Amino acid sequence: MSTFNVPNREEVSSNNQAIFDKLKNQLGFVPNLFATYAHSENALGNYLTLSGAKTSLSAKEKEVVNLAVSQVNNCAYCLAAHTAIGKMNGFNDEQILEIRSGAATFDTKLNALAALAKNITENRGETDETVVNNFFKAGYTKENLVDTIVLVGDKTISNYLHRTTQVPVDFPAALALETVEI
Repeated sequence: MSTFNVPNREEVSSNNQAIFDKLKNQLGFVPNLFATYAHSENALGNYLTLSGAKTSLSAKEKEVVNLAVSQVNNCAYCLAAHTAIGKMNGFNDEQILEIRSGAATFDTKLNALAALAKNITENRGETDETVVNNFFKAGYTKENLVDTIVLVGDKTISNYLHRTTQVPVDFPAALALETVEI
């Protein structure tokens, strides 16, 4: 598998340069994976619109989905990035590892969400009916189900981009999943 270069500001279109400037202002840097989207004139803006779109899921719930999906898809970049974001949303290392395994025994509702995200991803949308029923029993709605599926798709796009390009991970590495006992 070949490694893609991470384009710098001067190597991307003026439209993407403006997005780089906005990202640098908001985050302090342009993450390598976002920069990789800028090989396309439209992909970076389109992806950021999708990932920043309104949703019925809270920021914490979004991280549950992002972590579970990224683990199934074995994306080192997204696991590292979403471990950092998960910590900013109040999860500790142990909880993050458990979420990545598809569970969250510390919170009944998040447990159902983690199981759903894992099951959708593993089964490519052919989700187990029991998992869906448990999601609804935990208090989630049909709107939440649809938004979860959209988020699975969103995260899968980034997982696939990194898995294909293998751009360097510019976040602290995520702990190995084997360190968690459930």
